[in-house]
Amino acid sequence: MENEAIIRLTVFLGLFAILATLEALAPRRARSQPRSRRWLTNWGITILNAVTLRALAIAMPFLAVGAAIDAQVQGWGLFNALNGPAWLEIMVAMLILDFAIWLQHLITHKVPLLWRLHRVHHADVDMDVTTAIRFHPVEIALSMLLKIGLVYLLGPAAIAVILFEIVLNGTAMFNHANLRLPLWLDATLRRILVTPDMHRVHHSVHREEHDSNYGFALSIWDQMFGTYIAQPRAGHDDMQVGLEWQDDRPSRLGWSIALPFAKK
Repeated sequence: MENEAIIRLTVFLGLFAILATLEALAPRRARSQPRSRRWLTNWGITILNAVTLRALAIAMPFLAVGAAIDAQVQGWGLFNALNGPAWLEIMVAMLILDFAIWLQHLITHKVPLLWRLHRVHHADVDMDVTTAIRFHPVEIALSMLLKIGLVYLLGPAAIAVILFEIVLNGTAMFNHANLRLPLWLDATLRRILVTPDMHRVHHSVHREEHDSNYGFALSIWDQMFGTYIAQPRAGHDDMQVGLEWQDDRPSRLGWSIALPFAKK
């Protein structure tokens, strides 16, 4: 779709700037590491992810949005076999895609090989808006392959995939932000959306807590499937974020990229 990448990048950078400003004005927790060093590493990982996806696009003719267009041309997928209203197709497609991301996230915690990749994300000892973009390049590539396969099965309109990607990126940055929300607002939002306080529980060093609250956008899946924990047992001010055995090394780019291949 014409200008799709520019639109997504513009929305991403705009939301990033807004959330980074808000969390600087109203932080939820004190930082344990300098922001500049962590941000350099997290943005470095993001650049490597962009290069990885670019290489994947060379190896494969279509990524997620391209797969939706190709599925429509070929008449493949569930939605291309149905004749429902466009608005309903978009809503249902986004709902299914969000559930798929929730399920994928849960599986990365349960399968040891996938957890080795995913723990790069959990290794961040401070949570802020850049934690949302801290994923190992191999995990990003695997996630994109899964998304491409699902898009071919569903056959959603390209606009549904674009909107989902924008919503997913925006909500991920929001719920990773070190942002202090009024308690009443947090309680209201988390009935539907994942809030920063809700997702922070997922980044606890305690296994039973980081094996909960898997949602990135909608909170309903955790509530439906019994993986919801409302608050960390140590409280948000005193809880420890990250991996139980780590130190300050996650702020190093090389260490973070090599982590899946370490013994622990």
